[in-house]
Amino acid sequence: MQDSFEIRKARLADAEKIFALIDLNRDRLVPRSMGNIVENVDRFRVAVDGADVVGCAAYQIHPEIGKTEEATVEIQSLAVRAPWRGKGIGRALVETVASDVSGFRPKEILVFTFTPEFFASLGFVKIAKDKVMHKLYTGCINCTKHTDPFTCPEVVMVRGVQF
Repeated sequence: MQDSFEIRKARLADAEKIFALIDLNRDRLVPRSMGNIVENVDRFRVAVDGADVVGCAAYQIHPEIGKTEEATVEIQSLAVRAPWRGKGIGRALVETVASDVSGFRPKEILVFTFTPEFFASLGFVKIAKDKVMHKLYTGCINCTKHTDPFTCPEVVMVRGVQF
């Protein structure tokens, strides 16, 4: 394994590798079906070493009813293969997604995470879950891991967007 990687937009041919990577990290990520990955492949970025997908991240837009200019973008499915952790791939994926979505001019970028220290190092700050009820209703309601989003151990963090 070399220590070089490239971040690029995901392709349909990457879907199975993305699915496998998310599945490998199921203790830290909400699962995604193969169909969901294929439907949203345009929202995924992957870190690759040659033909190997060693990391991935995606985004989801959460509109604010009646205030489209205040939409929030959530970074989802951030995963890096264990041997590749600590090499800057997670940081590169987050920053690539943040750069990609900045053109939408969202109000903020949001993450639900079990690794708040990592996201704090990228400028994210913790907020209360009741500040993101739109996410709880659109995403957490379908979670198969926890029965109540308010007792789920994931931490909600946000970062403002610079234009």
